[in-house]
Amino acid sequence: MSTDFKIRLIGMIICTILGVSWGISLGQAANVNPNQSSLNVEQYAFTLGLVGALAGLILTPYITTRPIRAIRSVLSKLSTQSLFAALIGLIAGLVVAALLSFPLSLLPYPFGDLTPFIGVLVFGYLGVAVFVARQNDLFSVMQAISNKQISTTASTGGATAIGHTDLRTILLDTSVIIDGRIADVAKTGFLSGSLLIPRFVLNELQYIADSPDSLRRQRGRRGIEVLASLQKDPSIPVRVSDIDVEGMREVDDKLVVLARQLRCPILTNDYNLNRVAELQGVTVLNINELANAVKSAMLPGEILHVHVIQEGKELNQGVGYMDDGTMVVIENGKDYLDQEINVTVTKVLQTAAGRMIFARPE
Repeated sequence: MSTDFKIRLIGMIICTILGVSWGISLGQAANVNPNQSSLNVEQYAFTLGLVGALAGLILTPYITTRPIRAIRSVLSKLSTQSLFAALIGLIAGLVVAALLSFPLSLLPYPFGDLTPFIGVLVFGYLGVAVFVARQNDLFSVMQAISNKQISTTASTGGATAIGHTDLRTILLDTSVIIDGRIADVAKTGFLSGSLLIPRFVLNELQYIADSPDSLRRQRGRRGIEVLASLQKDPSIPVRVSDIDVEGMREVDDKLVVLARQLRCPILTNDYNLNRVAELQGVTVLNINELANAVKSAMLPGEILHVHVIQEGKELNQGVGYMDDGTMVVIENGKDYLDQEINVTVTKVLQTAAGRMIFARPE
């Protein structure tokens, strides 16, 4: 038996009792001066009891379970930061309304009875709206105060400095987990904040790990191992959340919507997700862009020591790689296959796939 059906039965019983009670009262009042066309008390009670039972059976879910589910759905989409800011705003609004309730109650009738209640509604709403709209500023002030207290404690030497974790949340995409480099990047401490892994990302990772394709299965299992190593490291805050996005099937679409709701960045190395998220105003942290940024800068005229390992696409070209994986295309390098030679940089080209260096034998 479903919850809705139980609620309907309870509502039907309650409304039937109320209908019968109201019918008895109405029947007694109607039969003070009865005539031939008047209904007796039992008929009033039966009729209104039947109407109450029907109304309770139909309308009870619309005033009980369905509003509760709608409120739960809305609250589940809000971030903890937004809920906390709304709670603080509500408290502040109610405090202001309580301070103004006494002078408002001194107004002449009927304003003295109505304005305190209206003040509670208005100031409660204004408090929630203002604090939610300025939640980032609010938490920035709280964070600054917390950092100041921590630095003061550390400078006095009276106590051990307390580690501070940034309040920012970073959503992890499936591709960046499978990539594996996230573990090394997180251990360096450059990612400030907690890493959030939604349940639907974990489910996609498990689906890949169970794939019949051996390559996909190996990548999925590597992603699970990366997550396990991240969770074992106490210096990296990792959270797995059951939060979901209704009305979306694709994982990338859910991540973008969730990032907009939580006002947090997405960590990925998926080029398509990167572009879609940026078009919708979501901040993206791309591992590939980070890798390109930390590669050593090369200028035309510099000399490199490169091992030529294969032929290039063009005539007489050779291809080698630097220690960081940067491709070096060498003019007339075909004659130096399987040799280590010194080359002079002629041009550096930055592409979406990475950095490419063109050179010629010294």
